Amino acid sequence: MLGVSRTRAYQITNSKTFPDPAAVLSVGRIWLTEDVERWIKDHRPDLQDQKA
Repeated sequence: MLGVSRTRAYQITNSKTFPDPAAVLSVGRIWLTEDVERWIKDHRPDLQDQKA
């Protein structure tokens, strides 16, 4: 959804502005789609029209 490298995604998801995960599983953290879409709208509006 963000179109960034795994390293950059890790940095973004650990920032204070990124929403908390809905769940933390053994395979990783899970976010609600609407939370990520809201973050994109607020912080990366250039990506809004690129939704898959």
